[in-house]
Amino acid sequence: MNQNSIPDFFVYGEPARPLDVGFLHVETVLARSNIHHGQVTAHKHPQMGQITYWTSGSGTYRIEDRSWDFSAPAVSFVPSAIVHGFSIGPGTDAIVVSVADDALAALAAHSLLPLDRPVFADGLPDRTAWKRLAAVLEMIAAEYAEARAGSDKVLPSLIAVALSEIARLSPEVKDPAGSPDALLALGLRRLVDRHFRDNWPVDRYVEALATTPHRLDKAAHAVLGSGVKRVVGERRLLEAKRLLLFTVRTVEDIAYEIGFDDPAYFSRFFRERTGEAPAAWRRGQLLRG
Repeated sequence: MNQNSIPDFFVYGEPARPLDVGFLHVETVLARSNIHHGQVTAHKHPQMGQITYWTSGSGTYRIEDRSWDFSAPAVSFVPSAIVHGFSIGPGTDAIVVSVADDALAALAAHSLLPLDRPVFADGLPDRTAWKRLAAVLEMIAAEYAEARAGSDKVLPSLIAVALSEIARLSPEVKDPAGSPDALLALGLRRLVDRHFRDNWPVDRYVEALATTPHRLDKAAHAVLGSGVKRVVGERRLLEAKRLLLFTVRTVEDIAYEIGFDDPAYFSRFFRERTGEAPAAWRRGQLLRG
């Protein structure tokens, strides 16, 4: 690890760049094997989400500070700006579908999968849901490769189906987006992503979302599992873990980066939530990783 920031990519190995409206890209992991050689280091995509459907082989997939040892079939959905990477064995391959954020936003109402958080799922290959997902991903890959007339209309519908099948396979997806509470919580999460460094009070989030403190807290508990203050704290913790794990920045520098004026207070905050001081947590993760 020799960097002070987590790299942003367009597709892996290519610098981030502005995307066309409705941008969509489909390729296999093996297509870039001459770049990654089976080791895709931690990175993120600032303007697009990705479906990765593992069709063969095995490896380790990492999203933020979580990792899974998997054998195909396995699948993930990673929204934009989420840190991820993987290491795989020889002959391991996947279909990777990259979709611009604006296109994903248009699909949200047609998908069972909440598109604001990452999901990873694996399981027995003979389950009917895996067969459906495989068939849909193969159709997406073929439609993209052949570029037949009307693909621009067919592909978004197929991607919405694939996202819904991922939701059905994931034990973590219990409540599809679309309810009033889910929409309010999604708005909160987006605001927190933009402003967690700014120390906004709860009233500022309430005002920005044109709601009431009771409604916002109720939605946060129902959908995100905790109140607004805790949601903000967890977002700051996530960013701290990202920077500790994927960069060489000092604990003090990270504290200031995520909005703490006092590095000692940041260390207490981190220890209360993880049971370890930031430096000790970093050492443990690197030893395990």
